[in-house]
Amino acid sequence: MDSKRKLANLTTETRNQATLNIDTSSTTEIVTLITQEDQHVLRAVQEEIPRIVEAAELLTEVLKQGGRIIYMGSGTSGRLGVLDAAELLPTFGVGEDQVKALIAGGTKAMFIPVEHAEDDEEAGLEDFLGEDPSEQDALVAISASGRTPYVMAPLKKAKEMGLVTIGLTCNGDSEISEVAQVTIAPVVGPEAVTGSTRMKAGTAQKIVLNTLSTTVMIKIGKVYKNLMVDMLPTNEKLQQRAIHIVAEATGITQEQAQEVLEAADFNIKAAIVMVQADCDLETAHSLLAQAEGVVGKALQIIAQEG
Repeated sequence: MDSKRKLANLTTETRNQATLNIDTSSTTEIVTLITQEDQHVLRAVQEEIPRIVEAAELLTEVLKQGGRIIYMGSGTSGRLGVLDAAELLPTFGVGEDQVKALIAGGTKAMFIPVEHAEDDEEAGLEDFLGEDPSEQDALVAISASGRTPYVMAPLKKAKEMGLVTIGLTCNGDSEISEVAQVTIAPVVGPEAVTGSTRMKAGTAQKIVLNTLSTTVMIKIGKVYKNLMVDMLPTNEKLQQRAIHIVAEATGITQEQAQEVLEAADFNIKAAIVMVQADCDLETAHSLLAQAEGVVGKALQIIAQEG
């Protein structure tokens, strides 16, 4: 079967019978049709929970063992990977040394389509190997079709090298699923506009990436209760959020929280431990080190010692 026939047989490329006349529909009808189609997305993602769980467990261990997670994708899939990786820094204090995203066509492709780049296997391999990957790392290959050459070539290489390999696609029985250790495949069905995978497929991929990365961040101690305790307070709004987080976590006033944060150099985790353990910054850092950076575990150590 040639590549054109393979593409035609993909669920994401088939005609949606519910939207055949969308071009002559009223504005209300168009919006209704699109949002009705979007309702299929969450159900499709929820069916993939077992695979998301498996992937999250694997990726958690990668970061705990000092490895990195590398996202690769093209077009919408690539942009979603870049977005997810970029947002981990302000939200959880995790930078490119732990999670890095590569997009076909490079930075330019974030803003201007570089459509031919997705077919470039050599560029995919070059970009991947340029990160000096090791068997401690993980590759998350993102491709709505499940066959993009830019990600397939690195995925095969990563498997050979012994990396953890995760696939994210919106087609069942894809080429990615034949290679990846775990494949997450929310099958959302045909798009409202045929082949426009920036729509349901993109939404599904965004939900999966949000869920996957947030789960991993929680499991490596970036969250206490449901608070972002490794957030980087780099502007006034985030500093105010940090004050609110410390006050919420400890029960002290906003004014007291600000004083403790200033004493802790705006390290939220340390500030919480300082309040709860009634200790200085050095002791708080020591407790967090013993607890591998997990606030809840640090507080358990305090309770046991008390």
